[in-house]
Amino acid sequence: MTSDTLHSNPDALGLSRRVLSGLRALNIVYGVGVGIMLIASLVAPDILFGAIGVRATGWETATLSMRGIMIVGIAGAFIAHRILTGLLSIVESVRVGDPFVIDNAAHLNAIAWWLLVAELLHLLVGALARLASTPEQPFDIGWSFSFTPWIAVLLLFVLARVFAYGARMREDIEGTV
Repeated sequence: MTSDTLHSNPDALGLSRRVLSGLRALNIVYGVGVGIMLIASLVAPDILFGAIGVRATGWETATLSMRGIMIVGIAGAFIAHRILTGLLSIVESVRVGDPFVIDNAAHLNAIAWWLLVAELLHLLVGALARLASTPEQPFDIGWSFSFTPWIAVLLLFVLARVFAYGARMREDIEGTV
């Protein structure tokens, strides 16, 4: 993307900033909501688990697993916040006109690590859902494994290295001119 392309469509960056900011706000609401559910599962478990259809017989293992999923959900909200914040920082540097800086390489690297942790938590959710499920009371959250996020993690690590290399080359060139 050339500088002319960026300046000919400045609304794209503004829209990106607004969307990312909105997603951060929704993510906070999500995290608080899951936190409230976790508290409700401790304070009034019969009401909460009854409302979502967990039968009273043999529900101890299921509720422990569901609470584990809620804790992972809260951790996921924190991770999503970190990822969205990093993306906002990158978008801001593009808006200023200086995207190929070492800070953006660091942001991409951090996003890659956060996404890796998120995918590990995704695996944990699948295991917890399986633990919660019994023949008498199946617990299906629609969990499935996908290679796509793992490829995205690898791509982000590579892209972070490319950005870091490009930023160092740019600094070297500017230092010789």
